[in-house]
Amino acid sequence: MKITEQEFLDLINQHKGILYKVSRMYFDKLDDQQDLFQEIILQMWKSLNSFKGNSEFSSWMYRVALNTAIVFFKKEKRKPDKYTSIKVEPMEPDGYNTKKDQQLVHFYKAVKKLNKIEKALILQYIEGFSGQEIAENLGLSEVNVRVKINRTKSKLQEIVKNQGYEFR
Repeated sequence: MKITEQEFLDLINQHKGILYKVSRMYFDKLDDQQDLFQEIILQMWKSLNSFKGNSEFSSWMYRVALNTAIVFFKKEKRKPDKYTSIKVEPMEPDGYNTKKDQQLVHFYKAVKKLNKIEKALILQYIEGFSGQEIAENLGLSEVNVRVKINRTKSKLQEIVKNQGYEFR
């Protein structure tokens, strides 16, 4: 399937939420998230000819994003942390929901404790992908996906509970 540069950019813009979620799931620091975001776009552009149009662009995008994140995460873990971070309190935009943000913080903190396959599973599950789509994206059987999703959900609940946070 031939996609022009402008069509590619439009599709990226249309589905950029996927890239933000994957980036946030694998990294805490905003700089690392932005680096991964850019790396995913670069890898998508390089492998664009592998998109045949047999699936939705967003499904293909997930596959590339997750594979890139896993490789990128491994590389980043090997780099020593040379810089000290300075904590800056972000300004709260209008309509900001503190409770929802706290829930997301605890959720992402819990997700970071999952292994790379569990992260990929839960992200796609939350996005509403079917068991078949997740199986195709990750190269697993549908039955295996269902089992792993149930185990991962239980594991996440236990992690969140051990963090001392209760969703209400």
